[in-house]
Amino acid sequence: MDAKTISFPSSAQAAPAAASDNTQKPKPCCVCKDEKSKRDECMLFSKASDPAADCKSFVEQYKSCMLGFGYKV
Repeated sequence: MDAKTISFPSSAQAAPAAASDNTQKPKPCCVCKDEKSKRDECMLFSKASDPAADCKSFVEQYKSCMLGFGYKV
C-alpha cells in the first residue's frame, strides 16, 4: 500500500463539524426544566424513607428527556 493513497481528514475539516454540534446542542441547564422541577420537588418533599424509590418515575422521565437532547444522566 502506497502512503500517498491514504488520506486523513485535516483538523480544519473536522473542527467545523464539532463546533456546529456544540452550537446546535442546548446547554443541559436549559432543557427539561419541567421534568427537573418535578424530580427535585419530589426528592425534597418526599415523606418516604427512600425518596429515590418514591420518585423513580420522575427521575426516569428526566433521564429520558435529557437523553433526547443527547445527555446521559
